[in-house]
Amino acid sequence: MNHTIYLALGTNLGDRQQNLATALRLLEAQVQGVHSSPIYETAPWGYLEQDNFLNIVARGQTRLTPPQLFNLVKSIENEMGRVKIIKDGPRLIDIDILFYDNQLYNSPTLEIPHPRMRGRSFVLVPLADLAPDFIHPVYHLAIRQLAAETDPSTLWLYNPRP
Repeated sequence: MNHTIYLALGTNLGDRQQNLATALRLLEAQVQGVHSSPIYETAPWGYLEQDNFLNIVARGQTRLTPPQLFNLVKSIENEMGRVKIIKDGPRLIDIDILFYDNQLYNSPTLEIPHPRMRGRSFVLVPLADLAPDFIHPVYHLAIRQLAAETDPSTLWLYNPRP
């Protein structure tokens, strides 16, 4: 059975646009029908002494279970050379699972829906580009409503789709 997934991707090191394109290409090995939002540029979140990020949200279909999907995104991050040194620090690529259908999933290593998306324009605005009427299974609000709660001055359209 195929499951609809939404992933947030971000990068602020190297060729940022190429990093997003590479991550999407690697995802397509296990995720079908990958579509991405436009690219947004955002100021850093958390640790501020770093370059701006490029962010997108991708939607696709997969037969992978949530743990298998988590392993896939971590393997892509590792394959692309991601190294975690500083919490919320610079990264070549970061891939977070936002939604897996409208299911709730909780384990010691993975929580779906992503628990820290509310209030983050760099996640919710690109997500609203792909799924404005998707209802968040915890907050019971449409993504467009959650995106409207964020500060639009914290991100700007960077470029068309990668």
